[in-house]
Amino acid sequence: MTSQTTIDKSPQGPDPVPATARGLRGHPWLTLFAVAVGVMMVALDGTIVAIANPAIQRDLGASMADVQWITNGYLLALAVSLITAGKLGDRFGHRQTFLIGIAGFAAASAAIGMSDSITLVIAFRVLQGLFGALLMPAALGLLRATFPAEKLNMAIGIWGMVIGASTAGGPILGGVLVEHVSWQSVFFINVPVGVLALVMGLVILKDHRAENAPRSFDVVGIVLLSAAMGSLVWGIVKAGESWGWGSGKTWGFLGGAVVLFALFAVWETRVREPLIPLGMFRSVPLSAGTVLMVLMAFAFMGGLFPVTFYLQGVMGLGPVDSGLHLLPLTAMMIVSSPLAGALITRFGPRVPLVGGMVCTAAAMFGMTTLTAGTSTLAMSLWFALLGLGLAPVMVGATEVIVGNAPLELSGVAGGLQQAAMQVGGALGTAVLGAVMSSKVNAEFADNWKSAGIPVPPDPRLEQAAEFGRVPAELAQAPGMTPDLASKIGGVIHDTFLSGMGVAFTVAGVVAVVAVLVATLTKRGANADAGAGGVHI
Repeated sequence: MTSQTTIDKSPQGPDPVPATARGLRGHPWLTLFAVAVGVMMVALDGTIVAIANPAIQRDLGASMADVQWITNGYLLALAVSLITAGKLGDRFGHRQTFLIGIAGFAAASAAIGMSDSITLVIAFRVLQGLFGALLMPAALGLLRATFPAEKLNMAIGIWGMVIGASTAGGPILGGVLVEHVSWQSVFFINVPVGVLALVMGLVILKDHRAENAPRSFDVVGIVLLSAAMGSLVWGIVKAGESWGWGSGKTWGFLGGAVVLFALFAVWETRVREPLIPLGMFRSVPLSAGTVLMVLMAFAFMGGLFPVTFYLQGVMGLGPVDSGLHLLPLTAMMIVSSPLAGALITRFGPRVPLVGGMVCTAAAMFGMTTLTAGTSTLAMSLWFALLGLGLAPVMVGATEVIVGNAPLELSGVAGGLQQAAMQVGGALGTAVLGAVMSSKVNAEFADNWKSAGIPVPPDPRLEQAAEFGRVPAELAQAPGMTPDLASKIGGVIHDTFLSGMGVAFTVAGVVAVVAVLVATLTKRGANADAGAGGVHI
């Protein structure tokens, strides 16, 4: 069979995926291995950089806003570009876009490591995001085109395992590199990994294109969608960073995003080859999977945001030890992702997705009980439960979105899946960060008074309470006694834990809503038939 394939729309249609290739090129499992190496680089970068941020700030003399934009610039570039990047893969081939993404991501990483100013670091992080956007949907498109339907869930399960393990393992590797090498090494490590992924991709990956793949570009659609996504993410980021959720600027950008999305939807119904055929969303599984991915990312990324501050601030752990305490999360995702893929293949996505979000909700509510005296075993149980819950959702929601889209739109579907995750993560981090800060600000003065501290609170100590860390210079402050320092430390920790508890509660409620959404998922016509595009 040639690399061009025709999708059978009938319920009993044949598998649209080419027969298993002989040799290296196009072999399904080797393809999975090749794309997993590239995806690992991008997923690892999402969390490994967080550990390096304090060192970057000290070395380059950056402000807190500058440091935030090391992450936000990357996030903004990803969110704006993902769906367009998926369309590029559908048009020019996923192999080509994957290889360009790998090469560009590695080159941008090297440039960051050689940067001597925070401005250059942020600029190259944006470039990283653009190349990462090319890479991620292309990886899913390659899997969708290479694996037969009956094995696609298992492949996506392993793919999800790599993402989960890389994401959760980032703090460990980042801590080791920052402590024993330098913050630059966090970025330089992407260079050899990128070279390996590029060589493997050139040797192994085979381009697959559907006969009815798009031949033109919806330029107006790209502009409208990019502007809408940019406005949405910018408003979310700035609300959590400086503007606040009551600001007119915040709601101006969010309102502008709604208007732009509406204009985009109207335009897509009129153009001959739309960027996103809106008929895709007539598929209930695909629509539910997209919403589920947003809610899952909101709860996971937003809920996990305060954990690193808890481990390093309240528990007093270093970067490496903090990463090691998250190993139960990593290990459970590694174990349960391929198992989730097998369960979804056998029983369909609904039960694993519902069960996964129930576990996620239980873990979030459980983490509201974390205190300064919580044992490592108790923490590990909640982290392991969270990993157990996240794995089937990452695998199942991805399969529901990508597996129910027509083959010629697999890149768009992959971009949609990744965009949903990025927007959900940005929204979760901003909203739960704001909730946590509001709780800390509301309680700090009362907690200070209740502790019987005779001096008025320093505003810098209230800011420290948002991160749960007692300033190292507190003990050397004029007139400070061990008893007074202990009381102030207790106020900082107690106030932080109160705010963190509220954040976890909100994350748990969002996870419960996601449970209800998961009940709407089912195996689509694509997967049932082992073929065909989604019926729209």
